[in-house]
Amino acid sequence: MSRLTLAQRLSAVFAVLLLACSGISVGLQIHSSARHEQAVAQQLSAGLAAHIAGTAQLMDAGGWRPDAVRDLFDKLMAVNPSVEVYLLDNDGRIVGNAAPPGHLKRQQVDLAPIRRLLAGASLPVEGDDPRSADAAKVFSAAPVRVDGRPAGYVYVILLGETRDALAARLADDEVLRTTLWATAIVALLGLLMGLLAFRLITRPLRALTETVRGFDANGEQAAALAGPTDDGGDDIAVLRAAFAQMGRRIAEQWRELTRQDQQRRDLVANISHDLRTPLTSLHGYLETLRLKDDSLSIEDRQRYLDIALAQSGKVGRLAQELFELARLESGLVQPELESFSLPDLVQDVLQKFELAAEARQQRLSVEIAPPLPGVRADLGMIERVLTNLLDNAIRHTPAGTEIAVNLRSLPDRVEVEVSDTGPGIPAGLRDGLFLRASRLLRGAQHSGGLGLVVVQRILQLHGGEIRLAERPGKGAAFLFTLPVG
Repeated sequence: MSRLTLAQRLSAVFAVLLLACSGISVGLQIHSSARHEQAVAQQLSAGLAAHIAGTAQLMDAGGWRPDAVRDLFDKLMAVNPSVEVYLLDNDGRIVGNAAPPGHLKRQQVDLAPIRRLLAGASLPVEGDDPRSADAAKVFSAAPVRVDGRPAGYVYVILLGETRDALAARLADDEVLRTTLWATAIVALLGLLMGLLAFRLITRPLRALTETVRGFDANGEQAAALAGPTDDGGDDIAVLRAAFAQMGRRIAEQWRELTRQDQQRRDLVANISHDLRTPLTSLHGYLETLRLKDDSLSIEDRQRYLDIALAQSGKVGRLAQELFELARLESGLVQPELESFSLPDLVQDVLQKFELAAEARQQRLSVEIAPPLPGVRADLGMIERVLTNLLDNAIRHTPAGTEIAVNLRSLPDRVEVEVSDTGPGIPAGLRDGLFLRASRLLRGAQHSGGLGLVVVQRILQLHGGEIRLAERPGKGAAFLFTLPVG
C-alpha cells in the first residue's frame, strides 16, 4: 500500500476540517435561528398574558371558573393554534387548561422562569412545557389578582404542541432545502479551492522532492536550484535555498574526495616507484656479492656494500616518512601547543646538518629580522618541518649551493623562509608538490619522497599552509608562517 503524499494528507485533513466546520456552522445557524424565532415570538407576545388576565373573568367569589377558563382558552387557541394557555395558582399548580385529554404531562410549573420574565430578564426566557415531561419553551406570563391580592398566573406557551407538529411535517420544506443546498455548495467550493491552493502551495515542494530524488554528486542540479533568494521568501523557498547550499557542499566534498582519491592513487604509484628503485638496486648488489664473492676484490666488495647500505637507508627513510604521514592523516595526532623561541630551534636544526652540508660543499646561514617574538606551536612538529625542508634542500641541490633560513615578523605571525641557490624546481612538478610523493629530479638517486607532504600536513594541523615562492633562476624558496604566542 503506497503512502499518501504530503499534499494528499493536507487535502484529506482540510476536507475533514471543512466538513466538520460546515456541519457545526449549520448546527449553529439552526440553533441561532431557533433562538431568534423564540426571542421574536416572546417579544411580540409579551403583553398577551397580561391582556388575558386583565380582560377575562377568570375568578369569582367562589374561586376559579374552570368553564369560563376553558371556553376562553379554546377561543384563543382557535385564533392562534401555536399558543397554549394555562392558569396557575400561587404555587405553580395548573388549575385551568384547554389541553386534550392525556396531553398534559405536568401538573405544576416552575415559577422561577416566570419571575425572571416578569423582572425584565433578557429574552428569550424558557419555562416548563406542561405538555412535555422535560422540554422548555418560551412563554408569556402575567399575575392574576383578586381584590388586590395575588391569586395566580396566566401562563401562555407561545410555540406549542401544534406548532411543533407542523414544523416537523415541514422540516424538508423549500427554505430548509435551500439552506442545506447553499451550505453544501459553499462547502464544496471551499473544498475545491482548498485542494487547488494546497496543490499550488506544495508544487515547489514536489519539484524540490523530484530534484532530491534525482540529485547527482556532480552538483549540477544543486547549481540549478541556486536562484536569487531574499529574506522575504516563504518556508519552501528557504528550504530550496538550504538544499541548494547543501547540494553545492556535497558536490564540493565529492570533488574533494575524488581529488584525494586520485592523490592517493598517485601517492601509491610514486611510493611504489620510489621503493622499487632502491630495492632493485639493493637486491642487485646483494645478489652480486653473493654470486661473485670469491672473484671480487676488497675494494669492489666495500663499494657494493656502501651502495647497498645507501639504498637501504633510502628505503628506511621512505618507510619512516610513510608511517609518519599515515599517523598525521589518521587524525589521532594533534599538535601540543607551547610557546618557544623560533631562532633557538632553527639554530639547533642547522647544527644537525652542518656536517652533511660541509660534505657536499654547501653553506648554511640564518637571517633573523629583529624584533622577533616567540611563537606558539608544537615544538617537535615544527622541528620536523625544518628538518624535512633542510634535508630536501641539501640532498637536491648541487655542491657550492647556499641554503638560508630567514625569519621575519608579521602582524600576529612569524614568517619562515627556507631557500637555496640551486637550479630550482621544474614547472611541471610544482602543482602537486605538497599533495603527493613527487620526484624533484628524475633518476633513482633523486627522490623527493614524502617529506614535503608531511610538512604540509603538519602545518595544516597548525592552521597554516606552505607555499613555494616564485624566484625564477634563483633556486627554490619555501615559506610558511606560525602564530605569535
